[in-house]
Amino acid sequence: MTGKVGFIGLGAMGGPMALNLAKAGHKLVVHDIDQSKTAAVRAKGAELAGNAQAVAAAVERTIVIVETTEQAEAVIAGERGIIAGAKPGHIVVCMATIDPFAARALADRLKAKGIAMLDAPVSGGTVRAEAGELSVIVGGEADVIARCEDLFSAMGNRTFHVGPLGSGLAMKLVNNMLVQVNTVAVAEALVLGVKAGLDPKTIYEVVRASTGASAAWEMRVPRILAGDYEPGGTVDISYKDQELETAFAKRLGVPVLLANVTQQVYQMARAQGLNKRDGAAVVKVFEQMAGVTVKTKEKP
Repeated sequence: MTGKVGFIGLGAMGGPMALNLAKAGHKLVVHDIDQSKTAAVRAKGAELAGNAQAVAAAVERTIVIVETTEQAEAVIAGERGIIAGAKPGHIVVCMATIDPFAARALADRLKAKGIAMLDAPVSGGTVRAEAGELSVIVGGEADVIARCEDLFSAMGNRTFHVGPLGSGLAMKLVNNMLVQVNTVAVAEALVLGVKAGLDPKTIYEVVRASTGASAAWEMRVPRILAGDYEPGGTVDISYKDQELETAFAKRLGVPVLLANVTQQVYQMARAQGLNKRDGAAVVKVFEQMAGVTVKTKEKP
C-alpha cells in the first residue's frame, strides 16, 4: 500500500521503529503526548498531529505502540481516538503489548465502523529496534496482514502470523514470561556465584559455553557486569507485562507459578526505586540481600 502512515507512541521502541519507516521511504504523520519525542522523526520529514483522531484522519494505516492497555484503549477508541478520525477501510496496527482480551474488544468496536485491526507486538528490544531487526508477531486476518507487510519489513526482519486477532499478543506474553523469569534466575545465579567467591566474568564465560546459557544470559549479564542499567526495557514495563501474563493465565485457567513469584522480585526492585532502570537491575535486589556486588571493573 502507498500513502501516509500514522504512528502513535515514539518512546524507546516506537521512536526507532518510526525512524526505520521513514528511512524506508514512508511518509509519516506522528503523535506522542511528549512532543520532544517527535523531534528525530520530524527531522526526517514526518508531520506532527495533535491527537490520535487527527493522525487517523490523515492516513490509511495507523501504528500504535504505547505502554499500557489503558493507553491503547484511549488512543484507539477514546473521545479523540483513531476511531473518531478513521474512514472505513482504515487499518489499525496495535504493536503495543496489551491485554489480548482488550485487544479483541477494541477490534470488535473498530469492525463496527468498517475499520480493520491487527495485533502485532514486537520482540528484540531497543538495539534490534534501531537496527530494524525486530521480530513482528501478528494476529489477524491474512489479507489485512498482507496489506501491512511493507511496514513490518521496514521495522523487522521476521514476521510471524500466529493466528487470529489476539494471538500475536498471546504469543508475545508467552515469550516475555520466559525472558522475565529467566532474568530473575540469571540474577540469582550470578549473586550466588559471587557470594561463593567466583569471579563474575568467569561465571559469564563458563555458563555461556554450558547448559545454563540462554538469551537472557547473553542479554543481561554483560550489562550487569558493566553496571549498565540504562533502560532497554524498564523494570516497570517488565512488571506491567507480568501483570498481563498472570491475569491472562487466570482468565484461561492456567497456573503460572514462576511468573507470579518472579513478579514479586520486580516489585521489590520497584520498591528500591529501580522503576526506570533496565530489567537487569533486578540483580540489585539479590545483591542487597546477599551483601555482594556483581559488577566488574572490566567489560566482559
